[in-house]
Amino acid sequence: MTNVLNTNLTGKVAVVTGAGGVLCSAFAKTLARAGAKVALLDINLEAAQVFADEIVAEGGIAKAFSCNVLDKDICYAVADEVEKELGKCDILVNGAGGNNPKATTDKEYFELGDIDADTKSFFDLDAAGVGFVFNLNFLGTLLPTQAFARQMVGREGCNILNVSSMNAYTPLTKIPAYSGAKAAISNFTQWLAVHFSRVGIRVNAIAPGFFSTKQNAKLLFNDDGTPTARTGKILAATPMGRFGESDELDGALLFLLNNEAASFITGVVLPVDGGFSAYSGV
Repeated sequence: MTNVLNTNLTGKVAVVTGAGGVLCSAFAKTLARAGAKVALLDINLEAAQVFADEIVAEGGIAKAFSCNVLDKDICYAVADEVEKELGKCDILVNGAGGNNPKATTDKEYFELGDIDADTKSFFDLDAAGVGFVFNLNFLGTLLPTQAFARQMVGREGCNILNVSSMNAYTPLTKIPAYSGAKAAISNFTQWLAVHFSRVGIRVNAIAPGFFSTKQNAKLLFNDDGTPTARTGKILAATPMGRFGESDELDGALLFLLNNEAASFITGVVLPVDGGFSAYSGV
């Protein structure tokens, strides 16, 4: 997708966490095409490096960094590295997150007999797995924000963009920890927006609907490539009747980061969901 908003990020330094993934690597490329120098952070350095190389091949400026967003010391060290290599952070996109099978039930509805059955019910959810999901999504947003917002305070025109989800509005079946964690991200976005409102930082979030990625492929498609029953439910509840394409997040991303078009917007969570959040099912 072209930069339809003509958002010019030339001279800006943008940091994207989770940049080794499908959606966040697309964010990084979009920011680079808008002129930003992009730091791609991921715990999997090789994955981030692939996309950094692609940006450089297109004529952009990008560098990959290994970063564990659950380790405060590492986040701070990487922030210092980014500043030395590219400059002070102007834009932080908190994209790192995800779910864990240990925090997911096998069935949508609990039925009598499930406790003793060979199925993972609500009562079998693993505390460590649930904790990991909460930490990855919430702490994985809070800690990078602590690290990079230090470079933003007192400098006008800085932005933090978090990644929430449709789960934050209405929890999806089977994934209670992920739904709760994303609800926390939406709430945290509002908290940060208020907290940083007087030091030049706007804080917003996007809430993607359903996009087909590596992360959710097993939920959406069978091993033979046919759609799962869950896919049928998703598409039936999405008025536009399809999954989103990664570049369809570009407009929301560039709009919220545009300091002219969105100068008085902070603390919002913008759905990009094909109408999912508006549809009652009837």
